[in-house]
Amino acid sequence: AALQDGFQIYHHVIFFDRQGRWCVVQQGMKEEARLARRYHWLSEGLQSFVVEPHAGVSGAKADLVLNLVAKEAEPAREAIPELAKRPPDTLVRELKHLQTLKLPERHALLLSDIDPKRLETVFLRTYEAQARDFETLLGVEGLGPKGLRALALLSELLYGAPASFRDPARFSYAHGGKDGTPYPVDRATYDRTISVLAQAVRRARLGEREELSLLRRLPLLFRSP
Repeated sequence: AALQDGFQIYHHVIFFDRQGRWCVVQQGMKEEARLARRYHWLSEGLQSFVVEPHAGVSGAKADLVLNLVAKEAEPAREAIPELAKRPPDTLVRELKHLQTLKLPERHALLLSDIDPKRLETVFLRTYEAQARDFETLLGVEGLGPKGLRALALLSELLYGAPASFRDPARFSYAHGGKDGTPYPVDRATYDRTISVLAQAVRRARLGEREELSLLRRLPLLFRSP
């Protein structure tokens, strides 16, 4: 719910080893557009579950994104738990007021499917929880995408604490898709990519064993379907 990009998570798997290191792989689907997006989490280097937690996000760029885990969204992460401690009727009243205003298009779209009255029960739970921070708030039962989106809008318009609308997806369809979307796999580009990476590995200052290991793994990264 803290990253709302229009892709519904339908696949979630975790890998771990005996040393306690882990990796989470999730896949989301945007059914109407027939597009998928993949999210990777790695224990190595992870400093926070609510500040840039993804090791990588791969997929088509989304048109509208609410990114509450972006580094630059820290003001919103600080303001939202404070808002959630307010009495539910206060938040509902503020949301109803927002719906009477002429908002920028992006904010209007985020608000378009929110029913303030239906969120009153959710706000009652967040009020009772009195979460100490944003990460704790995310664990409140019943607080889903709409409730969090409403709090994010209120944090910006009442506290001047904006969220981020930056899409974290970086790489998408460099070599085509196995289903032909957005275009068929280009095997020549696959081979060229492997060749360039292989040259980079050979030029790097690595031990012989490390170099051989990396070279053997390169074709696996770009295996054609």
